[in-house]
Amino acid sequence: MLTRRDLLKKVGAITAAVGVAAVSRSTMAALPEPVLQQSADTMDPLIPNTGRPYNPVVTLNGWTLPWRMNHGVKEFHLVAEPVVRELAPGMKAHLWGYNGQSPGPTIEVVEGDRVRIFVTNKLPEHTSVHWHGQRLPNGMDGVAGLNQRAIKPGKTFMYEFVARRPGTFMYHPHADEMVQMAMGMMGMWITHPKEAHPHIDEVDRDFCFLLNAYDIEPGSATPKIMTMTDFNLWTWNSRVFPGIDPLVVRKNDKVRIRVGNLTMTNHPIHIHGHEFTVTGTDGGPVPASARWPEVTTDVAVGQMRQIELIADEEGDWAFHCHKSHHTMNAMGHDLPTLIGVDHSGLMQKINKLVPDYMVMGERGMADMTEMQMPLPANTLPMMSGDGPFGSVEMGGMFSIFKVRSNQAPGDYKDPGWYQHPAGTVAQEWTGAVPQLSVAPAESPETKVELKVKKPGAHHPH
Repeated sequence: MLTRRDLLKKVGAITAAVGVAAVSRSTMAALPEPVLQQSADTMDPLIPNTGRPYNPVVTLNGWTLPWRMNHGVKEFHLVAEPVVRELAPGMKAHLWGYNGQSPGPTIEVVEGDRVRIFVTNKLPEHTSVHWHGQRLPNGMDGVAGLNQRAIKPGKTFMYEFVARRPGTFMYHPHADEMVQMAMGMMGMWITHPKEAHPHIDEVDRDFCFLLNAYDIEPGSATPKIMTMTDFNLWTWNSRVFPGIDPLVVRKNDKVRIRVGNLTMTNHPIHIHGHEFTVTGTDGGPVPASARWPEVTTDVAVGQMRQIELIADEEGDWAFHCHKSHHTMNAMGHDLPTLIGVDHSGLMQKINKLVPDYMVMGERGMADMTEMQMPLPANTLPMMSGDGPFGSVEMGGMFSIFKVRSNQAPGDYKDPGWYQHPAGTVAQEWTGAVPQLSVAPAESPETKVELKVKKPGAHHPH
């Protein structure tokens, strides 16, 4: 069983007791102690000290849920509850999640483990948990009304099954899904292989995160649950850039990144400076003969993609969704295009009627990164986050893949900005611009002689 010292060391600042006004003390006394997490930082991997060993994952801006061993069964305790999640410094959202966060903690087990998960409902409505992609008894699949009765507020249900196959999976409600998933209820599940697997390689760094999205009006904190397509906050593990932590690795590390998608659209995930192969899906590991090199892979709704690469190029490499609107924060969709419109004198006239009015968009949207226009409370700029050379002009689903030759094994701390070797940064050219040598064009008087052979009588066409 994990000790409190282990929990404090591996999980960070935790609250080890839950207010259980709606759940009886006798019920809670028989359950594993629920562990809560409030920090949005990326926590170190949770090294197992009970059960079978495995190489743990690192959840981007998240953590792994501790467990207890009970007569050979791994027992976890999930608490479904309202949470407050910081999307990035300067903005917090009122969401629903598990154990203090949205997404909930990652659950890690080993192939063949018997797993028991207690789910306590502290939401204002009933819920359930579906174990997305798992092979399990039908009555444990978690679809309320079809496989089980819904978990009413204040009640605790128990799910128990064997983790039958290795891979990357997800968990989320299958009760009032439109509301509960729109409010952030989801988490990742990793099943590690019990022994050497022909299609699963050992890696040095193993990251995972979920793609999710929210529609939160500027100045508010609660998502609009009826939105179908026009989301304005595209997130990784309910964080947006510059609030998404970097993925820090050592040069020449073999790196695995597991990405699950529970948004309402697909996401082409792209990395700079490296190529990778897709080595796994929800269905399991991909045989080596079926893999090919990519720099972008599309992750559709309800899917997982597992990519692997050798981090052999030092630097700070962009890592993001390649849909351009998905690297923006709180973006409006009904703005007119004003590029090329002459605003000369217009701003002064409008300011007499509307103080603090600012013209934007006549030269593109990059000027917004330098605007000092006040924002509504609890709202992020559309584009924010600075790099060593100025504004990165990104938001949303964007992070940095940081490769360093001097990063210590097991060290996930941000090493700061990459120090480029001399002569390796693109710079302004101040010398003479080379002139291209172009052959003179033919003058209009140039005569062209055409020779045409007329068809003979035996070729009537």
